[in-house]
Amino acid sequence: MSTTTTSPGPTVRAAALTLCVVLAGVVLVAMSISGTAVALSSIGNDLGTAGSPLNWVVAGYNLAFAAMTLVAGSAADRIGRRRVFVVAATVFAVGFLLTAVGRSIVVVDAARIVSGAGGAGIMAAGGALLASAYEGVARHRAFALMGTMAGVGIAIGPTLSGLLVTAVGWRGSFAVFAAAGLLIAGTAIRGHESRSPDGSTDWLGSLLFVAALSVLMYAVLEAPGAGWGSPRIVSAFVVALLALSAFAIVQRRSKSPVLAPALMANRRFLGWSLATLTTSIGFLGVLVFLPTYLQAAAGLSPAAAGLAMLLLTAPVLLVPMIAVGLVNRGIPARTVILIALASVVCGNLSLTVLRPGNTVAVVAVPLLLIGIGMGASFGITDGQAMSLVPAAAVGTAAGFLNTLRGAAEALVIAGFSASLLGLLGTKLDAGRTQAAAVSSGRLSEQAAAELDAFTWSWQVTQLGISAVCLILSVAVAALILRSRPSS
Repeated sequence: MSTTTTSPGPTVRAAALTLCVVLAGVVLVAMSISGTAVALSSIGNDLGTAGSPLNWVVAGYNLAFAAMTLVAGSAADRIGRRRVFVVAATVFAVGFLLTAVGRSIVVVDAARIVSGAGGAGIMAAGGALLASAYEGVARHRAFALMGTMAGVGIAIGPTLSGLLVTAVGWRGSFAVFAAAGLLIAGTAIRGHESRSPDGSTDWLGSLLFVAALSVLMYAVLEAPGAGWGSPRIVSAFVVALLALSAFAIVQRRSKSPVLAPALMANRRFLGWSLATLTTSIGFLGVLVFLPTYLQAAAGLSPAAAGLAMLLLTAPVLLVPMIAVGLVNRGIPARTVILIALASVVCGNLSLTVLRPGNTVAVVAVPLLLIGIGMGASFGITDGQAMSLVPAAAVGTAAGFLNTLRGAAEALVIAGFSASLLGLLGTKLDAGRTQAAAVSSGRLSEQAAAELDAFTWSWQVTQLGISAVCLILSVAVAALILRSRPSS
């Protein structure tokens, strides 16, 4: 595979413009991922909807984001990384605008899927643009900044979205995001273009991948309500498995695969990819579900619970640059990431000691450990992984990394929710309605028994998350320690 691009390297000014535009796009996408849930109540009240249709406002975005990121990364290599970034930012903005004017939940859900596809293109093409514009230490710093901006978006997304919803309503808040997306698209037109001169887009592989992940995500998200053993859910899992199998066959035979088999054969690239997957799994479940537990079981107010979550999100703002600074000073990147993974595992395992009445002081250390691990991962995983692939494949590689993150986010949220509901139903010997009420913090007159069940369900779920993170961390260590370390 050729390692050249169709145009000379960017000037310093063009590279700086590219960096600024990409970072703006990253923070916007991250804010839209973490902040949309704040508007759900207002959307439901305005459109008169609840339950699964309302949940798809968030789930549809995450699904499209995860399914389209890899495809967008491959397309960026083929037809131009700047071109895909501009188109993706425009699609992102159009989706938010359609959401803002939608008069039914069906229109809103469809518009959110459009926005998710645009967000996928921004992240994948943005990472490819940075990889093609910078080299060496400068590339590491660029990706550390990208991780920092993602952390900023995740941290401030809920707060900023809440302020916007309060000030201009949920429709106005989505319109603000649409305007920001259009501004980024217009600015990106002036950036540097690069592409791979070889190959063509693998449309069959792209279609199979999107279909497989879409059906899989549908099954996981709908299973808690329909039942894991229902014919509809079982059929969906079978279809997803068949589509993934077909995708794997097509990729081996395609001249321009969406996911080059050579990437998966690269042990170190696979190891760094699994590292970013592991930290996402350990971070997202806590970010989404711990505030509800703290309010229901520990008696914290919403404001106090939100303040406690800063212990988790604040390190994501600071640690990426610290991690890349350590690597640039000669500390092996694999040492830094293994310490980060250990922090995530220990933090999640420590949260299993939560009991009703615990104070913020009890969760402070676990949350800091998880946040530090996630921040270190944000700072170095992308840069280290990108250094292992040829220049012509950086779009595909960036798409793969962000696909892992997007899929992990959606799957962890769905799986965590399904685990809590299932365990609560078993412990309370109750139906899904009561289990759902308890998992969302709404307790009945049997509050003591429900709190005990909620605590037990939380502990078992956290134990499962910790075990998954530990297994994946061991796999990461086996892949990156037996290979020549990255510089």
